[in-house]
Order: sequence, then structure tokens, then C-alpha cells
Amino acid sequence: MTVDRPRVGPKAAEDEVAVLQDGAQSSRGLSLRAVLPNAITAAALCSGLTGIRFAITEDWGPAIIAVILAGLLDGIDGRVARLLKAQSRFGAEMDSLADSLSFGMAPALILYLWSLQELPRIGWFASLAFAICCALRLARFNAQIDADEQPHKSAGFLTGVPAPVAAGLAFLPFYIWMETGQEWLRNPIAVGIWLAVIAVLMVSNVATLTWASLRPRRNVRLGVIGAVGVLFAGLLLEPWWALTAICLVYLALMPLGIIRYGRVRQRRRQQADAAHDPDDSRRAATLP
Repeated sequence: MTVDRPRVGPKAAEDEVAVLQDGAQSSRGLSLRAVLPNAITAAALCSGLTGIRFAITEDWGPAIIAVILAGLLDGIDGRVARLLKAQSRFGAEMDSLADSLSFGMAPALILYLWSLQELPRIGWFASLAFAICCALRLARFNAQIDADEQPHKSAGFLTGVPAPVAAGLAFLPFYIWMETGQEWLRNPIAVGIWLAVIAVLMVSNVATLTWASLRPRRNVRLGVIGAVGVLFAGLLLEPWWALTAICLVYLALMPLGIIRYGRVRQRRRQQADAAHDPDDSRRAATLP
């Protein structure tokens, strides 16, 4: 006779009692410390969905800003949880669901209402592709959250373009359109192709850089700090051009991430070969 064990992750039932590491059961409610990160996640979700409301009334600027605000809140909630030591599987699952709505569904609908509805069938397919790829990316992340073998993460890289970044990149034609007024940027075919490209990058296995992997040299750190200050001023004075610059810099850094990870893989392969055949590595080291 087998004893049922409490499950974790997406298959955990809501009525199961939490079990502590020592085997004791806990029936206490969540503390305020644990609630705060989830409240920030809920705020991010509300912000992303409010962007859809603005798009329905054709308030395009506030719609995009609402999704960007959701991205900022999404970057805060995890850090707050780690700072307060309030990480939980519930928070991770809620964060993924909120991300799917704020950075998958909301950008897809906003861009559909802004441009893609001129080609209802093809435009809707492009919007669906973006939303589905965002959900697939987050599902892949949840499936690997407890995996021991994560080559990209262990090397300090991400797999594919993160969902909040993908949402920001998807709006790139809109940023330029807001400043230039060029109607060709609103062309549904061009926007649909761009949206499909970003959707593929989300679910791809391309290694992308993280903030932790960006380590400027000592002789350029002051310049980087100054550039960040100028960028912040640009976001206040010329937000659409500043967002365009951020997107272009990120796209320009993607090949660098691929090259860096290629070097990491090559170094790991050499270390693995040396570990499998230490005699050959010793002989190679003694050769002149």
C-alpha cells in the first residue's frame, strides 16, 4: 500500500496541506512578507490588462506604457521575494500566469487593434502565434525550474528572449511610428512578420545575455554609468526614441550572447574531454 505524498508544482492541488522540510504540517496563513511579492505580481497583471482597455479606446500611448509598467513591476517582484526570503512555488506559478497575460496576450491584442486588424485572418494568426509562444516559453521555464541540468542558466545565460523583453521588442514599430508618423510602420504585413520573428525568438534555444553577465571593464564603468543617466533622461524627455534605442541595443547584443555561450560550451567540452582521458591531457601538457 502506497502513501500519497503532497505534490508540488503545477499539479499540486489547492486543498493540500503544506509540508515542511522536517515533515511537520503547516496550516498557518501567509505572512505579510510572503504576500508583498505576490501583490506586486498582481499589480503587474492589472497594469498589463489595463493596456488592453486603453487599446480598445485607441489610447495607444497609455496602452504601451501600461505594458511597460507591468514589465518594471515584473522585474521587481522576484527581487523583493528574494530580499524578504519569501520565495514560494505559489509565487512562481502566479508570476508565470501574470506574465502570460501581460506580455503575451496584452501585446498581441494591442498590436492587433493598432495594425493587424486590417488583415483580420493573417493578423489574428500572428497575434495568436505571439501569445501562444509566450505561454510555451513560460511553460518551459516552469518545467525546468527544478531541473539540475540547465546549461544556459548554469553559465549565466537565458534560453531565448524573456517574455517582458519580447513584449518590449514587439512594440518597436510602434515606438518609431509615434515619433515619425510614418504609416508604413503600421503596415499589417510588416507588423505581422515582426511579431512572428519575436515569437520565434521567445521559444528558441538561443542563449541570451542576463544583467549578471554584463560586466563592463573598469576603464569604461564611469562611461556606462553616464550612459545610463543619459538614457534615463531620454526616457523622461523623449520616451519613444529612448525605447527604440533600448530595443536596438538589445538586438545588437544578441550575437554577443551567442558568441560568449559558444566559448563557454567549447571550454566545457575541453574540460569534459580532459576529465574522461586524463592521461592524454597530461601528455599534451608535457609536450613542448
